Amino acid sequence: MTRPATAAATTPVQGLPLALDDVTYRYGRGQAGVGPLNLQVQPGEFLCVVGPSGSGKSTLLSLLAGFLRPQRGEIRLGETPVRGPDPRLTLVQQEAALFPWRTVAGNVAFGLERQRIPRAERAARANETLRLVGLEGYGPRRVHELSGGQRQRVSLARALAVQPRLLLLDEPFSALDDRTRTVLSDELLGIWWAQKVTVVFVTHNLDEALALGQRVVALRGGEVVLDDRARDLDVAKLRGTLEG
Repeated sequence: MTRPATAAATTPVQGLPLALDDVTYRYGRGQAGVGPLNLQVQPGEFLCVVGPSGSGKSTLLSLLAGFLRPQRGEIRLGETPVRGPDPRLTLVQQEAALFPWRTVAGNVAFGLERQRIPRAERAARANETLRLVGLEGYGPRRVHELSGGQRQRVSLARALAVQPRLLLLDEPFSALDDRTRTVLSDELLGIWWAQKVTVVFVTHNLDEALALGQRVVALRGGEVVLDDRARDLDVAKLRGTLEG
């Protein structure tokens, strides 16, 4: 991955380190789950997690987001264990899941309302974040007026508006056409470069992982089978590991 040619200008948010120590979560009855996992993610690092269906990607993301609790081991964001949904992190999912009865700006400001941010500051931050994702002036619009790519931009803006220290992304571009996916990938890199937030991006698409990540972790059967800097990866070997 190379530095984006242009990066959005905004106030940097210092990412936090993420640590998984002997983290295990097993479902039983043929569902593998994950673990034991030991991972260290550096502050401001862009980590891509790749693997086929059933490799444990979704379980890992649910653990990081605090939706599941490890049956063994510990997850820490900074120095604090993650033991449930944490205001220092946000999740962007494959489907934008916006509120159709709210305006675009209202969707972006939703998390700020829950944080009891004053109205004027909410409006200013929503507008700033919409500009950041290339939707300046879209605040008064309704969700049904937007394209799929624009809805994902709004979803990303909503996640960024609360100024997270860790941004989790669950295959956010997989439902989009190739051109839109490429454009949004480039924009995400620009935002990450400007924001300095720690990013964990989960995908089944190896090419996407190599294009975006500073570092790539490959999962298979709930375990890490490869962990390396993207520029140092033996791509043919990695494909064989994931497909074998």
